[in-house]
Amino acid sequence: MADVAHRTGARARRRQRGHNPLAAPLLVLIAVIAMAAVYVGYVLWPRWPEVPVALDAPTLPIVVSGVQFNIEPAAIRQAVQRKPGMQERIDLAYLWPSLKPPDPSLKTIDGQPVDPNERLFVSIQTVDGTLPLMERVQTIYPRYMVAQPQPGPEGLTLRGFRDDTPYKGEELVFESEKPEHFMARCSLTGVRSSGGCLLERRIGDADIVFRFPRDWLNDWKTLARGIDELTARLHPPTNQ
Repeated sequence: MADVAHRTGARARRRQRGHNPLAAPLLVLIAVIAMAAVYVGYVLWPRWPEVPVALDAPTLPIVVSGVQFNIEPAAIRQAVQRKPGMQERIDLAYLWPSLKPPDPSLKTIDGQPVDPNERLFVSIQTVDGTLPLMERVQTIYPRYMVAQPQPGPEGLTLRGFRDDTPYKGEELVFESEKPEHFMARCSLTGVRSSGGCLLERRIGDADIVFRFPRDWLNDWKTLARGIDELTARLHPPTNQ
């Protein structure tokens, strides 16, 4: 009897020391509950609001679609965008022809509304899937354009879109000798001026879009130099 009792007690002790099959799932459940509690606490924990960036602060490093740009805070039109780091889009404005950032708080000058025709507007945004401009010119635009180009201001060529196309009322304006350097899509008329123009520059997966009045084409060489200068300022070329 003593031997039987001894073997029975030994088996009971081995079962007590053995692995409990419910222990692992229980530990996992506890860990999940703990992680959920930490996440909820992080989300609901009160935070101090971000300190606004001063308008006269140094340029901000802002990354759009993996491309870094250096931007003066005063040039950023939306206060919510006035912060460093990754963003999907940045909207900027510069005085023309000085290319200095305007005072964002200045809504009037001598009691008159700010004239938008005195500013160069710039948007930096993630590429939306469209082809680069020159590829569009070679593969898409020709089917929508009139057959014959027309001369524009000295050194420029104009080629309009047909009226039966989605680009009715617009035309391409480009440098005759070097269209890849200066090419804009311009409207023929506008509300306050003779029309507006869009000029695109693509860097990596980010598009820089410049918007300006069509009237500026009369001094397009100065405009082209200004856009080159501003592009290099926003995204300085890397040293080879």
